[in-house]
Amino acid sequence: MPLHCLIRQTRIILAPTRKSTGTHIVRRLLSQGKMEEKLVAVIEAKRFVRDCFLAAKVKEENSQAMADLLIEADFRGHFSHGMNRLEMYINDLDKKTTNGNIEPLIMNETPATAWIDGRHGLGVVVGNFCMDLAIRKAKAVGVGWTCAKGSNHYGIASWYTLRAMKEGLIGISMTNTSPLMSPTRSKEAALGTNPLSLGAPAANDDSFILDMATTSVAVGKIEMQKRKNEPIPMGWAQDPSGHATTDASVAFETGCLMPLGGEEVTSGYKGYGLGALVEIMCGIMSGSNYASNIRKWTHAGADQLANLGQCFIAVDPNCFAPGFEDRLGDFNQLLRNLPPSDPEKPVLVAGDPEKAHMAKVEQAGGINYHENQLKTCADLAERLKIKPIQFTK
Repeated sequence: MPLHCLIRQTRIILAPTRKSTGTHIVRRLLSQGKMEEKLVAVIEAKRFVRDCFLAAKVKEENSQAMADLLIEADFRGHFSHGMNRLEMYINDLDKKTTNGNIEPLIMNETPATAWIDGRHGLGVVVGNFCMDLAIRKAKAVGVGWTCAKGSNHYGIASWYTLRAMKEGLIGISMTNTSPLMSPTRSKEAALGTNPLSLGAPAANDDSFILDMATTSVAVGKIEMQKRKNEPIPMGWAQDPSGHATTDASVAFETGCLMPLGGEEVTSGYKGYGLGALVEIMCGIMSGSNYASNIRKWTHAGADQLANLGQCFIAVDPNCFAPGFEDRLGDFNQLLRNLPPSDPEKPVLVAGDPEKAHMAKVEQAGGINYHENQLKTCADLAERLKIKPIQFTK
């Protein structure tokens, strides 16, 4: 999420030490606007998510994996894919469209590739399994390429590319998603937000970490605007007639996001093409559901199996020209040192906004959440009969 958006938002910060006064009091104070800003430490946020999954009968290892995934998203500033998604994951477990304890199965394998059945398990369990396998293959033969069917929403795509990057490898991750993108010239959705990520290690820990949807925006960001009762920018989504709308509620209910680039005149067909590329690499290649065959997770049809397709690639840069990390670091600095068109807004490289947000969280001692998100978490704690998020002055 861009830093200027983070600064504009009125948030509450979570923290780990003070004893809770009860979810009903939290909700009342939030609704009355009497609760001052507070902090939730990262470790406390993870505790809360882990407890939610444990209460949903998910085994410890997988519950912790979900906590690590979701809070990493919030820590990096991708609030649309962190706590914002928690209740939906829990609902999937309740409806048994996701199995929280199943293990993925390798269906076909070569030294460099593997086709995997996720068996409708948690997306992070499938994704971790697939990327870890790709990493082992890349270390052995230079490249590892895995493809999974039968998966579920796997969180931020960069979670998996970071996994490869920490091993000194280039990581690529992509997934198809619920049909929410309207192809150029269409007023109906047929492709997902279909995100893709590339993580590449550079010298001095100056890595390049791209994580992007192929729509103008991830649907979670429209959900966040809807939570705050704020409009969305023009070019994010369409209304039922196929025209651009700035009403977050209309955009969410219509479920028709614009491709990256927006309308045809502003090159939206390029985002459409990228979304189709991801669909081919994930849905078509894995044998999973694809395009409009996939359920709409946030809308009607959420009680169906997702059967998402996902692709994970790990590449050893040492198989190519020597000095990759030094050259990438030089490349990043070359871009950052370009003269900015606005002196107040320096040129950034993919991953810079996330690094800035993480530094901000560490300096503050906790993650900022919107008050409406905290209301949802309070309700979820009451529903699952677990200790609510702990607040402190």
